[in-house]
Amino acid sequence: MGRLDGKVAIVTGAGSGFGAGISKRFAAEGCKVLVCDINNTGGEATAATSPSTLSFHKMDVTKSADWKSTLSTCLEKFGRCDILVNNAGWSYTNKPTTDVTEEEFERVFDVNVKGVYLGCNAWVNQAIERKEGGKGAVWNATKGLAAEYGQHQIRVNSICPLVTGTGLFSAFTGMQDTPENRQKFIGNVPMGRIGEVEDVVNACVFMASEEAKFITGVNLEVDGGRCI
Repeated sequence: MGRLDGKVAIVTGAGSGFGAGISKRFAAEGCKVLVCDINNTGGEATAATSPSTLSFHKMDVTKSADWKSTLSTCLEKFGRCDILVNNAGWSYTNKPTTDVTEEEFERVFDVNVKGVYLGCNAWVNQAIERKEGGKGAVWNATKGLAAEYGQHQIRVNSICPLVTGTGLFSAFTGMQDTPENRQKFIGNVPMGRIGEVEDVVNACVFMASEEAKFITGVNLEVDGGRCI
């Protein structure tokens, strides 16, 4: 018996990295997943790993109309949506703030902040209407949402991962991805390594499962102790 048997989830940014890993593990735990990504190739590749439980839907998280279409597709295909994983994210290469262009700033805000806001707005109403939103989990959200929607048994939690080897090392650290630079970065991590996709996937499965049914408003740092 899977830890997410009978559940339905929407996972954004599911064409690669954390999102792909989360989608595949959710499916293995008995959850049906609408695999969402702006990239056709990546999203379809993720969905192809388990066609009976994973279904691809192309979307842009920064567009309100896309969110409405996504929820509609999920409800039509699966009849419900218990879990929302706002995983999609974007970042420019780490550099001085004064060197960040207006376009780069707007892109980061639109994907990482506006996308979460639109996702919450689109998802939460149907959860309240069904009166069984207790398994809902929105990553990268705020304690304010947890306080606001707790009365509806909707849980809101945030996962804060350490940089992994999924291709974003250079963007997040501002250093070339070389063995020497990785070692330098790891020197600040008490557990002595960079993150792995599996670290975040495990945390997401736990937070979305019945095992975490009384956990909300938590900012869970999956970073090997780097923020200590």
